[in-house]
Amino acid sequence: MTQGKRSDATTVLVGPDLAGAGYLSSLKAEVGLQNCAIISTGTLRLELTPEAAEVLIASDLLSAQARPVTVRAIYFDTPSRDLSAAGFTLQIREAEGAWVQIVEASAAPAGLFALPEWRHRIKGEGPVIDDSTPLRAVLGSRAHHLAPAFQLELARQEWQLQSDGAEVVLTLERGEIMAGDRRAPICELVLTIGHGPASALYSLARRLDELAPLRLGVVSEAERGFRLIDPLPLIHKAGQVALNDDMTAADSFRLIVAACLRQFRLNEPLISPANPEALHQARVALRRLRSAFSLFRPMLGDDQLTRLSEESQWLAAVLGEARDIDVLQARCTTEDQRQRLQPARRTAYDRAEAVLASRRARILMPDLVEYAALGPWCALPSAAEVRQTPIREFAGSALDRYRRKVKKDGADLSELGDAALHEIRKDAKKLRYGAEFFVPLFRGKRRRRAARFVAALAELQDQLGALNDLATASATLARIGLADDPALIRLTGSDKERRALIKAVAEAHEAFVDARRFWR
Repeated sequence: MTQGKRSDATTVLVGPDLAGAGYLSSLKAEVGLQNCAIISTGTLRLELTPEAAEVLIASDLLSAQARPVTVRAIYFDTPSRDLSAAGFTLQIREAEGAWVQIVEASAAPAGLFALPEWRHRIKGEGPVIDDSTPLRAVLGSRAHHLAPAFQLELARQEWQLQSDGAEVVLTLERGEIMAGDRRAPICELVLTIGHGPASALYSLARRLDELAPLRLGVVSEAERGFRLIDPLPLIHKAGQVALNDDMTAADSFRLIVAACLRQFRLNEPLISPANPEALHQARVALRRLRSAFSLFRPMLGDDQLTRLSEESQWLAAVLGEARDIDVLQARCTTEDQRQRLQPARRTAYDRAEAVLASRRARILMPDLVEYAALGPWCALPSAAEVRQTPIREFAGSALDRYRRKVKKDGADLSELGDAALHEIRKDAKKLRYGAEFFVPLFRGKRRRRAARFVAALAELQDQLGALNDLATASATLARIGLADDPALIRLTGSDKERRALIKAVAEAHEAFVDARRFWR
């Protein structure tokens, strides 16, 4: 590989303006960069179809002519993916004859918040490996094995717009990513705040969506490229949130919301009757989001949160109609039973897909991003101290609160009705998701203790879920008009099955109570 030469000695670190200074300080310490200019930018990435792009270009909003600029980028990694495994990407980008090398710390949630970034001009297409970027520190001798992994070509058009007293740069990018013989199209809008309040990004996004449907973008160029090389995933489970001890409660809340929205948006396009697990994971993402709202409620507590929580619950409930039938189908023991459920299942999936395509569901995603970034909670005087609480301290308090609740309410499980058991199940979910959110804050023995705690909680949640599935089976059959179908009545379970599940829940609760807290 031929190494390029630098033509500009300026190194710029673009910091995550919404993730807080803690993450940035930690990153700078890890890579040993102490004298960097820090530039914060507010951006919002939106996906759209080529047809929607043409509608926007023809609209009065984008009436001014915008000259297309062709952009070409080559992404590099070693044959064994050492760079991406370390959480970094390397690209060399060319536009109008100028070459720029860009190194990004890509481990942060992509597409929602600005990423730490090092860039400088170079001469030629070969990477520059020196101490101005983390490349040498991360790869060592393996840096010399860097080679092109994939490339992209984009036609970029840019407009300067005025929105709610702010200057917003709207960039339309259309093109494709290429890896060998494989191709993937790109069609995205990137909104970047110039001057004025960052809220203008979101009001402009809502105006644009009135003209043509848009969806929150969470997949980076690098991810798109590597997906051309790797097998396509059928589902996306929740990933670990990149929390660290330097963060405050406010910093952490924003990253957790970003992770939940990312999981939802990654699963959304995969939802189909042939892939029921994608729908399940999309619902999990919404449940994790609402659990985050509950865990962080001491610093939130505004009317906007109530609306967004209710909207998230509405969307989860729509997906739940299909999920409930999937659960029933999993209990089927004959093909005849499964076939009797198929018409209702197809209807439920059609409704889910229609709702996901609706403006109400589309706009909910950027509304949630805006709330996490700029919501009223950010300035509530009564919660100022909580917002600045170190995240480990906040996490301990939140986890203690829900642990006490699950422990106390589950003391006499055999005497509880379905409604009370369902409430315990919801609290157990919040505790489990909270534990999973905060696990990255702990190391060594505490991390091992956390694994045991989460495993015990997961078992309790699974057993409570099985009991809840049994309790809701009759209601689901009634909702889809099959309550009197004799072939399906047996799916509602027997008293013997319920007693066995109650016993399993009680045993799981005892194991949970015995599990040591990892945060104390």
